[in-house]
Amino acid sequence: MTLRALDLLSNSLRLRFISSKLSDGGYMGLFDFLKSAGDKLWDPAAATKDDKEKKLKEHLDSLGIKGADQVNVNVDDNGKVTVSGEGIVADMKNKILVALGNVAGVEKVEDHIAGGSVDVQHYTVVAGDTLSAIAKKVYGDANLYQQIFEANKPMLKDPNKIYPGQVLIIPKR
Repeated sequence: MTLRALDLLSNSLRLRFISSKLSDGGYMGLFDFLKSAGDKLWDPAAATKDDKEKKLKEHLDSLGIKGADQVNVNVDDNGKVTVSGEGIVADMKNKILVALGNVAGVEKVEDHIAGGSVDVQHYTVVAGDTLSAIAKKVYGDANLYQQIFEANKPMLKDPNKIYPGQVLIIPKR
């Protein structure tokens, strides 16, 4: 097993990704998210482990991400979500991981989905960011914001509605 760690730093940006290459060629990865940012799916004081897992599955189902119905979601008491499953293509896997992480109360997502590499860049939105500004930072061309928007559908429904702490998928140019 080989270990790979990548820290992405840009202004206030920080997303940590640690992955382990598995014998089947897939990856097991651990992604860090901002626990206080994201969709509020449950009351932190009242939700049980089962409530959180049910709400996360409903959230994935509501987004209509292909293959999301094939994953298992487990939540621990510290805000870590472990997701597992098989037969999910890489780009859908990336969307599932980001959709789960962009939920208030989730601090880490551990990827145990078989197959498909998650070798993409991620960006954590900071106050004042727009998709155009992010495209300018990562691609050098603000007009490429549409690529970022498309890579983050269906989690993003409007290119003007992003929020600080949200993690976005940044596709290769």
